[in-house]
Amino acid sequence: MKLKLRTVPSRLASGAYILHSGLELWNGDEEQATATHGMAAAAFPFLKGVPPRRFLRLLAAGQIATGAALLAPFVPNALAGTALTGFGGSLVAFYLRAPGLRKPGSVWPSQAGIGVSKDVWLLGIGLGLLADAASERRATTGGAAEGG
Repeated sequence: MKLKLRTVPSRLASGAYILHSGLELWNGDEEQATATHGMAAAAFPFLKGVPPRRFLRLLAAGQIATGAALLAPFVPNALAGTALTGFGGSLVAFYLRAPGLRKPGSVWPSQAGIGVSKDVWLLGIGLGLLADAASERRATTGGAAEGG
């Protein structure tokens, strides 16, 4: 697996941001755990049974693992893209499901949802890494590769 220069900027930017966020969450206090868990449980009711502190630690661990995978040059784009697509997709799903983050009847954010709505870029980068990996796979197996 050869790291492609064209994927380095997006992997560095998203990986550093996500890793930093995970490290910050890892040391979060009870108040932060309760608030974060409350927002997540409002969007995904199955999370209500997870204790807030445990939820915060699991979320932090997932962010740390995703950020580290993006930053590690030996992790293939397919794996890093899968992790980031899952993480970004969950943030977009949260945005779409959480009460008050969107204008009524619209996909566009309310004032409270602007920060979360911007996480769509993580999903886009993840999908881009997956597309790059698929294109590379096609090129090495004799299929027509798109992009470059």
